[in-house]
Amino acid sequence: MDRLDPELIAPLEGIMEATGGGFDLSDIPATRAMVDGMLGAVNAEAPPLPGVDIEDRTAPSQEAGIEVPIRIYRPSHSDAPLPVLLWMHPGGFVIGSIEMDHLTARQLVKDLGCAVVSVNYRLAPEHPYPAPLEDCYGVLQWLGSNAKDLGFDAERIAIGGASAGGGLAAGLALLTRDRGGVAPVFQLLVYPGIDDSNIEPASDTVPENLFWSRESSRIGWNAYLQGKQATADVSEYAAPSRARDFDGLPDAFIAVGTADMLLTENIDYAERLSAAGAKVELRVYPGAFHAFESFAPMARVSQEFAGHRLEALRRAFGG
Repeated sequence: MDRLDPELIAPLEGIMEATGGGFDLSDIPATRAMVDGMLGAVNAEAPPLPGVDIEDRTAPSQEAGIEVPIRIYRPSHSDAPLPVLLWMHPGGFVIGSIEMDHLTARQLVKDLGCAVVSVNYRLAPEHPYPAPLEDCYGVLQWLGSNAKDLGFDAERIAIGGASAGGGLAAGLALLTRDRGGVAPVFQLLVYPGIDDSNIEPASDTVPENLFWSRESSRIGWNAYLQGKQATADVSEYAAPSRARDFDGLPDAFIAVGTADMLLTENIDYAERLSAAGAKVELRVYPGAFHAFESFAPMARVSQEFAGHRLEALRRAFGG
């Protein structure tokens, strides 16, 4: 705890107490139910946010016959076409839903005047790689093809996500570059999970993340990769740190805390993106653990991160 930002300690202790010692992926259904219950309670207590319209609908996955639930957030009164952020939620590839970032998505719309489309991609282990990524790819292509009817600007589509969702966003950037189709102009990667093999032992410099353990990371990656975590038989689209060619990828914002076990892989990814010619804004937050801004949104470091994220998107959208 002595390496944490003091403002983050009490919120972390609170989430540890609320979860009975942290998320336990040895029982994925039970953890899903717990997380869904917590999200439902938090979102139900949030007051309405005037000026933001919300619509639930579906869009086609790249996998034939699959319709992906999505949630569209847009300003109530705006001049089309709108820039849009395609967002992938966190959850270790095995838990979570579009409810996880509901409050954040609508606030981004309010602050930026953009649209946000949140993807309820299928979860592992029932739907391992490539199903979740094909869901995201399909929704991205649908957004581009239907941008005019939706009131969106097909030339200003950014992709983003947090943790596992950030890994999906990074994988999506690689996939769209190589496969073709609608190309995102920017990637917003919030402590992205991009390296299936980089689960280092806990130490003073690489601490345990408490509520989300190294064992949870292993379980999540193995569920997503069908037991192939840390083996040679893993696609770079599934674990983007395995990529060797970074040419032609969009500019990026990458954010991570010094107390996050993903710190090393995130810094390495930022450096390789930058070396390939992408404009990369890397923000490292002292004393911040994984998902710090979700558990302690009013802490100074969380407010600083929120401001950096907002400005990065504003620049990406040309605002």
